[in-house]
Amino acid sequence: MSQYPSSRITRLIVRYALLLILVVIAGFPIYWMLNTALADPETLYTKDGQSSWLQLDRLPEFFNSLSTVPVFMWLRNSTFIAAGTTVLSLLLGILAGYALSRFRFRGKGVVSTLMYTTQVIPEALILVPLYGLFVSLGLINSLWGLVIANAGFALPVAAFIVKSAVDSVPYEIEEAAMVDNTPRFTVLTMIVCPLILPSLAAAAVITFFAAWNEYLFAATFLLDSGQWPASVGLASFIGQYDTPLPAVMGAAVVFSIPAIVFFLLVQRKIVSGLTAGAVKG
Repeated sequence: MSQYPSSRITRLIVRYALLLILVVIAGFPIYWMLNTALADPETLYTKDGQSSWLQLDRLPEFFNSLSTVPVFMWLRNSTFIAAGTTVLSLLLGILAGYALSRFRFRGKGVVSTLMYTTQVIPEALILVPLYGLFVSLGLINSLWGLVIANAGFALPVAAFIVKSAVDSVPYEIEEAAMVDNTPRFTVLTMIVCPLILPSLAAAAVITFFAAWNEYLFAATFLLDSGQWPASVGLASFIGQYDTPLPAVMGAAVVFSIPAIVFFLLVQRKIVSGLTAGAVKG
């Protein structure tokens, strides 16, 4: 019994040491970007150009450099695209996933196969026909068009996450509600969705980051620089002869903050959501 407290303390020390190492590994890219953003551009590429410590005295110049480019406009566009894609993918993914899980209909296997197939088709392969379709529909240079394009790739992922989660929900729960003449849609929204909330959070994270980081469609379909998301805006810094690396890193830090905050808000639900339905008993 005398060894139990010491062994427990040892386990706690090892656990927190590993946690600290993971935090350092995960946080180092953010530190590197911020350190580069605060570096002096004139001496950045010299031997002692970048200090090992943050040069906080350069913060005023850092904010001045951000004010010269429309970073927050790009962030607004990225937020609209990512949020719209997430909401649209979840709304349609819940309906599709529930239908694939609970209903039997002709062609169900074909529908599932076609949805799986979308995940192995490169975006560049359908870029030209999709561009022609968007021209005919008037969706070029439209943020809503980009939301629809991104949702087309994110929807199958959300649908299969939801299907896996619904498979693990006992059907007797729904039968008990439908005995009382509860409509099927009410059963889905008021009973099933709260039970699979972790899976919905996992699907939201996947679809959000897929739209937040998307570049190819945004660079092709958005012709007006005022409609650019941050991914295209950051790429516009790259010049033929010079790239203002501190400005790029400064904008990248700002670009990373909303995604990090969103991840931290829902990270507790992600693991349980991704593993829901993996074991059925």
